[in-house]
Amino acid sequence: MAPLKITIPAAHTSHEGKTFTEYEVRINHPFPRTSTTLQKRYSDFNALDSALRSQVGAPPPAPLPPKSWLGGGLGILGFGSTASSPALIETRRQGLEKYLQAIETGEDGRWRMAKVYRDFLGLNDRLDAKPDKFPGSQFGKDRVRDSSDWLDKYSEVKSHLQDVRKQLTLREQATAATAQHEAGAAAKKGLLRAGTLISALEEGLQRLGGKPGDDWGGDRLGDGEIRRRRDYISAIRKERDGLDSVLNTMAVKSAVSGSGASSSTSSAAVTSEQKSALFKSGSASHQQAPSGRRVLGAPAKETERTRELDNEGVLQLQRQIIREQDEDVVDLTTVVRRMKEMGVQINQEIVEQNAMLGLLGEDVERVGGKLEVGKKWMKKIR
Repeated sequence: MAPLKITIPAAHTSHEGKTFTEYEVRINHPFPRTSTTLQKRYSDFNALDSALRSQVGAPPPAPLPPKSWLGGGLGILGFGSTASSPALIETRRQGLEKYLQAIETGEDGRWRMAKVYRDFLGLNDRLDAKPDKFPGSQFGKDRVRDSSDWLDKYSEVKSHLQDVRKQLTLREQATAATAQHEAGAAAKKGLLRAGTLISALEEGLQRLGGKPGDDWGGDRLGDGEIRRRRDYISAIRKERDGLDSVLNTMAVKSAVSGSGASSSTSSAAVTSEQKSALFKSGSASHQQAPSGRRVLGAPAKETERTRELDNEGVLQLQRQIIREQDEDVVDLTTVVRRMKEMGVQINQEIVEQNAMLGLLGEDVERVGGKLEVGKKWMKKIR
């Protein structure tokens, strides 16, 4: 289990009646991503330390700050109180924070697994709570954690739908009954998985938009982005339902063909319109009609990226496209520079090779001259 992130960001001193100080203990939980805040007095920490020493049989890895700045017997008697000194309160706050962090991050987990420690932080209450106490828990590992996780799961849905198209194509092309059954089962499995993820995306989008009563502590999205992602969900749900309809139609067609009722196959056959609509590229599933919300001189032809954007959104999109083009120009410049360097190196290599060929030609001439001289000496000897 990953250690909890525990901090004590502040301390509050109350002067109503008897003066006392409360320390704000903040706990960040990894799943579900949320945080809880507790108000604890020094006496609570002192009772925790005593109980841990009693249950574990050893002191915690970090010492508890002393009750007073005097320490010893005088501190036990109540002399040297820190309530009147902000500097001493800050020192104790830091010591208490280190005390809890040492227990939570230490290699020895006896203290953080002790019941008294978990009761002190209210962790046992979270374990005893029913799973449906926090939003989205019904989806388990498919629960949307934040906006980035939402996009990852959306990409996963698109991947599953693409696999379903592939399996439907294999089922249509298969001639053996076993291959048709396997491809159909794989397509059905992908459709079920996509349906679960789509439901998780819908629930997560509600929390990303600020669903009341959700204390998950994640980031929120603006209204424009919420509308855009809602359109994405509508498109993939329509795409998923269309693929499911094609699969059911194929199953009916196969059953009718197997029973010999050829007269009914025309009503059960997959139409060419269904095939062209569902087996084309995934980008076609996102084509939307122009919203008519924005006119820039002339009716704008809406695209997937500009739909539901106002003038400011279009301007930001244009700036983003310009930045991407600038980055592409930089990459192109790097490639051109590399090609230039390669050309210079090739030219240098050619120059060196020409020089070596020139030296070789001189050597050939010199050796040829020596051969001529040798031939003349041979003639004289004869």
